[in-house]
Amino acid sequence: MADINYLSREQAEALAKRVLGFATADETRVGIRSGWSGNTRFAGGEITTAGGTTDTEVDVVSTIGRRQAQASTNILTDESLQRTVELAERLARLSPEDPEIMPELGPQQYASVSAYVPATADLTPEARALAVSRALEGARQAAPDVTDLFVAGFLEANAGLARAVATSKGLFAYHPATSVDLSVTVRTPDGTGSGYASTGARDWTDIDPAALGRRAATKAVRSRNPQAIEPGRYTVILEPQAVADVLPLLLRSFDARTTDEGRGTFSKPGGGTRVGEKIADERVTLFSDPADPELLGQPFDGEGLPLRRIVYIENGVLKNLRYSRYWAQRQNATPTGGGGGGFGFGGGGAGLKMPGTEKSVDDLVRSTERGILVTRFWYIRFLDPRTVMVTGLTRDGTFLVENGEVTRPLKNFRWNESPLFMLNRLDDIGRAERTAAGMVMPSLKVRDWEFTSLSDAV
Repeated sequence: MADINYLSREQAEALAKRVLGFATADETRVGIRSGWSGNTRFAGGEITTAGGTTDTEVDVVSTIGRRQAQASTNILTDESLQRTVELAERLARLSPEDPEIMPELGPQQYASVSAYVPATADLTPEARALAVSRALEGARQAAPDVTDLFVAGFLEANAGLARAVATSKGLFAYHPATSVDLSVTVRTPDGTGSGYASTGARDWTDIDPAALGRRAATKAVRSRNPQAIEPGRYTVILEPQAVADVLPLLLRSFDARTTDEGRGTFSKPGGGTRVGEKIADERVTLFSDPADPELLGQPFDGEGLPLRRIVYIENGVLKNLRYSRYWAQRQNATPTGGGGGGFGFGGGGAGLKMPGTEKSVDDLVRSTERGILVTRFWYIRFLDPRTVMVTGLTRDGTFLVENGEVTRPLKNFRWNESPLFMLNRLDDIGRAERTAAGMVMPSLKVRDWEFTSLSDAV
């Protein structure tokens, strides 16, 4: 069994009570993060580093009148905890008044989410080394005629990930989880071909390291000696990883406050919002749900507010926006969560999912007369937050598709695109798969993706 150390529910509750016992502020909130993390990095076909950490951190938020401040520690002696509480209270007295401050929450009801998997907690250094050897063997099997493949990657497992929130008003929330991510990058000896494959899960047994190694090596060999074609607008087939690289950037656009104040992506000229209007292809549904069996996310945010299923887009129609507790009170709406006062586990903990179809990436390729197959994106930066326009580069396997077949590798591109525009130019949707723990995305076939220039990067 892995040498893990994280606080049980009883231990976390006892720790929170100790901290609250030192508090003299009008209101106090305690956030606890406790868990173990182990990682193994490999490059050049061998393990280069391996390490692990075990830690418990306590965050204290003190409220005095309308003034609030936070302090943190990972030393759990009574002396350290008392100093941390006193520091938070001293800082609160020095802070300016916050007109939007909300009172701490009392007891809440949370969805039952079972996200802790012993198989993931069992990833000892030896088990991680075995997984690396399987990935390396998979790469070799996929390219038996190519010697000296450069295989690199990163395996990280988190066990425990126990999150707890307690308040001076009697709230206590606790949630343990596991997660694991494995990525493999393969380069050919001549330096012209590169392939990438990755996935993540709560349950380590859902991951096949050998399959990832094979996939990355196959792409690397196929992408050797890429050729340049003119930038411009092309039909693209985006693999699930490429979709996961850009679609979550849309989440910030669902903020109710910026929308209501006329500053948001979904604000209407002259006032009002586009809630209830069609904003995407009718085949698009996008939601967060901590209880979804493919997501298994955090059932509460850093304030202890329950996180429930929220559908952002349903059949192409904008259905809901995200409300903080303050803005929900102002607008007479239901808060959706995402607050945390710096506790570091907000609304994104509920996960994100876009359902797909039964079509494979190969099916999308076969239906394409001319287009570009993209493995993934990187170095993505915002150009215009209002339209969610971003720029980035393709990487690790970009291919030309002609008459339903992948015909040759292409040099990489820089591109400018908005995930919102992307969802309005869908030709087809493929099978959804888990790209990380709490993230499920499909492959997409999109018209008129704008490639602006070439890149010599592999």
